[in-house]
Parts: sequence; C-alpha cells; structure tokens
Amino acid sequence: MKLDARDIEILRVLSTRGRITKAELAGRVGLSASPCWERLRKLEEAGIIEGYGARIALKRLAPHVTVFVAAELHDHTAAAFRLFEEAVQRHDEIIACWALGGGSTICCRS
Repeated sequence: MKLDARDIEILRVLSTRGRITKAELAGRVGLSASPCWERLRKLEEAGIIEGYGARIALKRLAPHVTVFVAAELHDHTAAAFRLFEEAVQRHDEIIACWALGGGSTICCRS
C-alpha cells in the first residue's frame, strides 16, 4: 500500500491520540468523515495499523527493573535472525530488541 501525506497524518494523530473519535480524526487530518474512515479501514486491512491499546505505567503497578542483554548470533543469515526473533517473541518479558553494530549483535530490553 502506498501512503500519501494524509495517511501519514492519520497515523501520526493515532500514534499520540489512540482514543480519538473518528469524527475528530477526520477534522484533524482535513477530511470529511467517510473518506477518513475509508482510509482508516484500508490502513487496518493492510496491517499498517495492527491494533489499538493502552500504554501501561508498569512502574506504578510493581517494582520494575530494566535489563539490557547482548546476544551474538554466529550465523548472520536472514533465517538465523528470523529464528532469533521467533524465540524472543515467546517471552512476554522482553519488550524490545535492537540490532547493533551492523551485524550480529542484538540487544534486548526486558
């Protein structure tokens, strides 16, 4: 799906105001309700918008620690990275991963 400036603006607004009404969203991006809703539906169907949720302040719920772990992959193929990503996704406590150094080093945050 090719995105234009209005699509990008819809995504920008939703990324900061996920609970905005569709009518307010349409007004903010300069569209009438029907065309805005149609764009929103297409963004959802294309998988660009994966869902809607709440950001939870975990620090207010319980003691919280951030841990960074470095993992080095000995195989630098796309298949090896895919296997690593699949393994990481099985652990809810891992919330982010970054590839560093342009190659084999991956840092994960939990």
